Amino acid sequence: MGTRENQYQLLLEKFKKQGLVPLGLMTNQAWDDDPKRLAFTFARYKFTAKMLSGRKDVLEIGCADAFASRIVLQHVERLTVTDFDNVFIDDINCRLSEKWPMTCFQHDILAGPVPGQYDGIYALDVLEHIKRNDEATFMANMVSSLAPHGTAIIGMPSLESQPYASPISREGHVNCKSMPDLRVLMEQYFHTVFIFSMNDEVVHTGYHKMANYLLAICCESRQ
Repeated sequence: MGTRENQYQLLLEKFKKQGLVPLGLMTNQAWDDDPKRLAFTFARYKFTAKMLSGRKDVLEIGCADAFASRIVLQHVERLTVTDFDNVFIDDINCRLSEKWPMTCFQHDILAGPVPGQYDGIYALDVLEHIKRNDEATFMANMVSSLAPHGTAIIGMPSLESQPYASPISREGHVNCKSMPDLRVLMEQYFHTVFIFSMNDEVVHTGYHKMANYLLAICCESRQ
């Protein structure tokens, strides 16, 4: 079997060599139930990747299946991904590629900082799952693993978006915030905070009450 256009023969050669790349657990569910959600997820990771471009050691907190984490790995030297749920860690380790190496292990950020120092840390769709009483622990432990001149990026659904969120999303969202409240929290731990709005896959600086997602870029740790 061959392709009608010669340049696409590479597709068949790659398929014969390594087969089809499997989706991760969370990505598989999204692809089956709501494919457009993957566009939003990839856009968040691309924004994060561009903001952390050139960093040497980057840490992801709450990586879930880490399917989109490869986008960040394209732009940084080394990537470590962690999640508190071993179900996701086992899934990631089954799909790791030598071409796209990343360090992966189970870690509960509420139990303590991730060992080591990183010049970039990000947590996308994590803070809204952290109870308000635990958010100080989450932030303090995250900042403890950040190098003195490192950058942290926090992404989360806005409080205003929740009436439109899917049931599976709302079930775990115990701590969504409006932009002003997110800024107040971030400024307790960083001297400089930039917050962007996001609607679907578009990042912008528009009116925060109309945003369905928020991205905070945080620099100059106070710790």
